[in-house]
Amino acid sequence: MARVPQRPNSLPIAMFDSGVGGLTVLHECLVSLPHEDFVYLGDTARFPYGNRSQEELCEFALELAELLLQEGAKLLVVACNSATAAALPRLRDELDGRVGVVAVVEPESRLAARSTKTGSVGLLATPATVASGAYERALKEAAPDAQLHAVACPELAPMIQAGDEFDQRTVDTVEGYCEPLRKARVDTVILGCTHYPLVRPILQRALGRGVTIVSSGQAIADAVHEELRARELENDTDRRGRYSFLATGDPEAFRAVGTRFLQMPLGAVRQVQVREARRAA
Repeated sequence: MARVPQRPNSLPIAMFDSGVGGLTVLHECLVSLPHEDFVYLGDTARFPYGNRSQEELCEFALELAELLLQEGAKLLVVACNSATAAALPRLRDELDGRVGVVAVVEPESRLAARSTKTGSVGLLATPATVASGAYERALKEAAPDAQLHAVACPELAPMIQAGDEFDQRTVDTVEGYCEPLRKARVDTVILGCTHYPLVRPILQRALGRGVTIVSSGQAIADAVHEELRARELENDTDRRGRYSFLATGDPEAFRAVGTRFLQMPLGAVRQVQVREARRAA
C-alpha cells in the first residue's frame, strides 16, 4: 500500500544548536506552542562552535539543516548564535523554496532596541559571534542610534555545557565578562549564546537590577509563531505536540546534561553521524 504523505502543517519544526544550549530556546517554544511538534539536533560531537571559522560554521550549518530536512520539517530554527552569525544568509539562500528559516540574533536585537532607554546596549557572546559583527548590523537596523558594547566570552559556554555545579569560579568568570559592560553603563544586555540563560541570575547580580537582560527564547518562540502563521503552516491547536532529540555525540551524555537546560523530560536521544570537523582553534 502506498504511503500517504504527511500534510505540511503536521510536519515538525526542526531546530539545531552546537550542543544543549538551544534547549533553552526549545523550552520557550514548547511552552508557547504546545500544539506543535519539534525535532532538535545537538551537534555535541563538534562542540564548541565559538572559536571556529565562518567557513567551517557554514559547512556545519548546511550539513545539520540537510539532516533535519531528511527527517521532515516545515520550518527550520537555528538556535545557535555562532552558526546564525556565520551562516544565516547562505542558509536562507540555499534553502529558499524548501523551508523557511528562523534564527537568533535578529529577534533579540529587535527586543533590545525596544528595551533600551539610553541607546547603550551590551552583548555577551562567543568570540565567533562577536567577530562576525552580526549583532552590530542587526541592532543598527532596529535602532540606528544605539551603540553596541560587545564582550567575547570564550570560557562561559563550555563551562555551562560541562554540567558541573555553579561555583565561585562561575561567579568570578561572569563578573569578569560583565565588568566592561558596567563601565560602559549599558541599560540592556543581549545574551548572545543560548547557554547563557542558565546563569541568568548570576549575570543579573553582576550587571545590577537596573539592567534589562534580553535572551533568545521568547523572541524565537514569537518569531516561529509569526512565521508559521504567515506561511499558513500552523498545526491544529486542539492537540498536544511531541518532541524528539538527535545528537551527533554520545546520546546519554546529551540526555544527562540536556534535562537541566530543557527543564522537561528528554526521553530517548538518537545519535546521527556527521562529517569529522577540523580541530577548533
